[in-house]
Amino acid sequence: MRRTQPPELAVTGLSENLQGGISGIVKRAIVIGNGCAGAENQCIGLVRSLGLFNRHLYYSVARPRGGISRWLHWLPIFIYKRLDHFIRNICAGFSIKAKESDFSVARSSEITDVFEVADAKQIAAMARSTFDKNGPLLVVASGRDTISVASSIRRLAMEYVFVVQVQHPRSHLERFDLVITPRHDYYSLTPEGKRQIPFFLRPWVTPRVPPGRNVFLTTGALHNVDSSTLRTATLEWKDDFASLSKPLVVLNIGGPTRNCLYGVDLAMQLCGMLQRVLWSCGSLRISFSRRTPKKVAEIITRELSSNSKVYIWDGKDPNPHLGHLALADAFIITADSVSMLSEACSTGKPVYVVGAERCTWKFSDFQKTLHERGAVRPLTGMENMFEKWSYTPLNDNAEAAKRVIQDLAERGWKIEA
Repeated sequence: MRRTQPPELAVTGLSENLQGGISGIVKRAIVIGNGCAGAENQCIGLVRSLGLFNRHLYYSVARPRGGISRWLHWLPIFIYKRLDHFIRNICAGFSIKAKESDFSVARSSEITDVFEVADAKQIAAMARSTFDKNGPLLVVASGRDTISVASSIRRLAMEYVFVVQVQHPRSHLERFDLVITPRHDYYSLTPEGKRQIPFFLRPWVTPRVPPGRNVFLTTGALHNVDSSTLRTATLEWKDDFASLSKPLVVLNIGGPTRNCLYGVDLAMQLCGMLQRVLWSCGSLRISFSRRTPKKVAEIITRELSSNSKVYIWDGKDPNPHLGHLALADAFIITADSVSMLSEACSTGKPVYVVGAERCTWKFSDFQKTLHERGAVRPLTGMENMFEKWSYTPLNDNAEAAKRVIQDLAERGWKIEA
């Protein structure tokens, strides 16, 4: 794993109880990510809600991208590493330099860093050796590639760590102290879910059993946005947004997924609806994600960029995303992104969804849940953006943190105040 914060954060002074024995005070955390910001922000959000944001180390289990790697993303990470080692040896045998191998792209050296510089054994050893002085270690991981690392840490240092896996690990949930996952991950067990799966495929659809004692269900995805983050973003961006007319509407566009397909047709439909609601927008700011298809971005840019009310972010830093969340009056978001919708619905502001009718499987269930909570409405092109409505904001981060604190207390541990 690649450590990206100073090692001194791993040890933060002495902590002894009144009897002088080992401490049950959790004052440090480790975040293990998979190189994907969406997954890693879920871990950071939980750590922030627990008050450990300034006392955590970050490690990344990230595989190379590009070349032949793009076709091997489905392989478990330990098989991927062995295959990489095998191909390297073959290339070396034929006197082929690593940089000339299609598989050994520029980032391939990171595989060595990820697994041999600071692996699960090293983290477990650190947790054991520093327990008497610094108390238990909280480990928070998210992403498929982090599962084996996080579970190994718990196996090697079970009495010294508390391991939280964010997002459903699909099997063997007993490997973790706590699994935090959206409720719609258990959609396959509902009557509607069962009707959508041929009976011979049901054994292969996970999860296969109801959530156990160590599973906590959220409404949406955890994220790195809370009241403190929004206050900071307000201060940072208020001058940039001060001249914008109200209401300020923010449009976030993701990209099609297997269970939420769309393309040029939805882009054209969206442009038509936006043209009809622009009269009630003071300002419209548009952001594309890295997943947005080029043709979709081109259509929206061509159709809307000439309007004086519209600003389209060019993708260059600084990223205005947090400023948008803090200062927007309403949001329009494509239905493909659980993360973007979860963030927006945590603000309590109106959220309009585009393309929810194209979602299938558990993502359709997520859209239904948000609609039933009154958090979202479908964009139709007939809206008046001055209209407001209220709902109970999503509070998944705080609720998940409360569950972590509760489970720690059952072990006699607590988060340092």
